[in-house]
Amino acid sequence: MTTTAERRPIGWQVAAAVVFLAAGTLFATSRRIARGTELRAGRVSLSDAVAEQQRVVGRRAGELLALQSDVRQETEAAARRDSRVRDAQQTGDGLAAPAGLQAVRGPGLSVSLDDAPRLAKGESRRGNPTPDDLVVHQQDVLGVVNALWAGGAEAMTIMDKRVIATTTVRCVGNTLFLQDAVYSPPFVVRAVGDPGRLQSALDRAQPVQVFRQAAAAWGLGYDVERGSALTLAAYDGPLALRHARPTGS
Repeated sequence: MTTTAERRPIGWQVAAAVVFLAAGTLFATSRRIARGTELRAGRVSLSDAVAEQQRVVGRRAGELLALQSDVRQETEAAARRDSRVRDAQQTGDGLAAPAGLQAVRGPGLSVSLDDAPRLAKGESRRGNPTPDDLVVHQQDVLGVVNALWAGGAEAMTIMDKRVIATTTVRCVGNTLFLQDAVYSPPFVVRAVGDPGRLQSALDRAQPVQVFRQAAAAWGLGYDVERGSALTLAAYDGPLALRHARPTGS
């Protein structure tokens, strides 16, 4: 009869064999999946993915500008031959300025919004603000934009991108997503118009007042500069409208 003491070594041998067999199977499977390469090599961080997509957008933007130049040249050539094309071109040229398709130069304001700076170790802010209290949000940028329009702005840019009727301002974390590109603070809004009226509109706007209070209490950046000759570039992005459409009945 086999005793317990005699069975224990055999049990450990069997367990060890099972472990070694399982490990070998895992190693073989990993080798087949990796096919001789590093398994982690295919992983891409979110920041790298965003940077790569920005490079793609930059290349496509260059292609778009080249195509737009070709279209303008062909249109001008056709207008010299066909009066109908010339009339349509003149109509389009008359609408280019209000549509934001022409550069604008004149007096106005530049407004900069920035996150609060990081504190050194051991420092604290009064009022115990949350992390969300210390960054610029979508509503802060929109508050400035809406105030400037209300103050009679003739044209506007955000991060040097021309604002048109279809421009959408969205925040992704503490970054700004605008016209297929991502921007980090400080966020700069420029508007051409009467500087006095624009400043008065900013001072009256309740969302701007709230942001200025946070800036005074917790160190967020809020700066307004007057300019006598601001130059706002023309909108150079796509003009096609995209919208949701119901499916089925």
